[in-house]
Amino acid sequence: MSRILIRLLLYGLLLLAGPASAETAQWSGNERNLPLEGHTQSWVDTSGDASLGDVRSLPREAWTPEEPPSISHGYVDEPYWFRTRIHNPTDTPLNPYLEIGYPALHHIDLHVLSGGETVQTQTMGNQLPFGQRPLEHRNFVIPLQLAPGETLTVFMRVETGSSMQVPLTLWESEAFLVYEQSDLLFQGIYFGIAVAMIFYHIFVYIAVRERAFLYYIGYISAMPLFLATLGGLAYQFLWPGATWWNNQLMMIFLMSVVVFGALFTIRFLSINSDNHPFLLRATSNLIAAALLIILAALFVPFSTIVLPSIGVAFVACCLMLLVGIVRLLKGVQAARYYTVAWFAMLAGGIILALNKFAVVPNTVFTQNAVQVGSALGVIVLSFAIADRLNKEKKAALEAQQQALREERNARMAQAETLRVQEEANTRLEHRVHERTEALEAANAKLLEFSTTDALTGLRNRGYFEEVFPNYCVEAFRYRQPLSVMVLDIDHFKAFNDRYGHLVGDDCLRMVAECIANLVTRPEDIVARYGGEEFVVVLPDTAVEGARCVAERIRRRVAETPFQVSRETIHLTVSIGISGRIPETAEITQRLFEDADQALYAAKHSGRNRVFVDSDGQPA
Repeated sequence: MSRILIRLLLYGLLLLAGPASAETAQWSGNERNLPLEGHTQSWVDTSGDASLGDVRSLPREAWTPEEPPSISHGYVDEPYWFRTRIHNPTDTPLNPYLEIGYPALHHIDLHVLSGGETVQTQTMGNQLPFGQRPLEHRNFVIPLQLAPGETLTVFMRVETGSSMQVPLTLWESEAFLVYEQSDLLFQGIYFGIAVAMIFYHIFVYIAVRERAFLYYIGYISAMPLFLATLGGLAYQFLWPGATWWNNQLMMIFLMSVVVFGALFTIRFLSINSDNHPFLLRATSNLIAAALLIILAALFVPFSTIVLPSIGVAFVACCLMLLVGIVRLLKGVQAARYYTVAWFAMLAGGIILALNKFAVVPNTVFTQNAVQVGSALGVIVLSFAIADRLNKEKKAALEAQQQALREERNARMAQAETLRVQEEANTRLEHRVHERTEALEAANAKLLEFSTTDALTGLRNRGYFEEVFPNYCVEAFRYRQPLSVMVLDIDHFKAFNDRYGHLVGDDCLRMVAECIANLVTRPEDIVARYGGEEFVVVLPDTAVEGARCVAERIRRRVAETPFQVSRETIHLTVSIGISGRIPETAEITQRLFEDADQALYAAKHSGRNRVFVDSDGQPA
């Protein structure tokens, strides 16, 4: 009884506080995630030694509200305290995840309070052993427990030598795992491309023994190592116990990117004291500065070298782009690819640097801008290397042919015949290549036409029957619900007979547009099954969710006026639904037949209804 009175008293105080209630994040468990930037306040601990008790006693005006879309304060020396409140308005206990999505933070002290009492504490950071984290994840992920009607107050003290970025997100646990799979897929693609490029250019270097390729191997090896360290993957999988080295290696790898990139530039674009003495001196000084920082990283703390490192990296991106433009203006063909590649990497580097200095918001794109830019740059530079190898090979072949012609003057006729034959083969190969490309383009168009309904623009029955079994297999494998809707336009035959086929076609297009406007997830399927019948597949959607979508479709069609000459007609549709978590992968036919039976039940019950196969009752 006393606990209930205390809770009511606390709620009353919150109501009296007025604006303070707007700071509380409402978490019902129905959301995939909830960014907490708009529900968070911060306070700068200028003394550096404030305790939790000191922070709790601060007046309300001492706290500064954080503004979406990100919490980012750039590079600061003082620790920051952050405060956010999370309320469970439901009558069921919830277990969300709190994610701090920046793995480069050095030290985090987290305190979770409920009813004025501390219920959870956690100390973590990338200068603490990886095993101290509540979940083994490259970011900082903390499981929370929210009782029905409970409000948690989370205090965080963050101290770091890196950028003060604290992206806070509250996740539904299963949604977090799904997002994690997508993110790991992106990371896997990037690092897979990097490893493939490294091995490819190792083989190229072994074949040609050109030093520029050796420098390039160093560059494309250092770049993913830097990004893996920055993103927390290296600390998670490569050196989870090396707390001091984790930050130092980040700067060592970044400066290695600068060193190898500059050496590659000098060699690849033939920069020397005769053609560009100023660019050679500037690039050499840049290499010296990067090597000095690498040496300093062995002894000097991270907070001392991070800003010089970022400055050198930024200058390097600008200088390399300038070198490429100058050589391009001088007519060096290899500089075309080089300039495009460095522009992509410069754009990514600038976005990341502006992100760290809190000039641009902290988003998924700004966090991964260097990865995207470097991947594009590496691919484009690979084209440049291939172009150079082809030209060198062509030049060597021409020199060899010239030597043969000079040596064998007596066999000029034979050599001429051979040349004519080679030219004919080249023309033939070119024609074959052109026809092959045209055939491939035509096949691609035919494939698109073959899976699209020409009248409505939706997918056709063939496409549905091809991909629907795959959806069933995936739902069975991951134990996810799968729902199917079968829709039929009521009295369409009589409508078609009365107004004609052209008006009937307009009717089909109108209904198709209503469905497509309401079923918009990329993974959903909307197809015309035949005649006036449509089918909708909703993966990872239970029957109740499908029922809501079906009702919206039914209402949208019924409320959309259809104009025939001067007559306004209101069409209706009947919808049958079937949905469940598949107990077997071979459930395709059963799901569709159940939905079809539900459709017929809706028709027999008066039409303009939604029926679900599980209960045989209208929605």
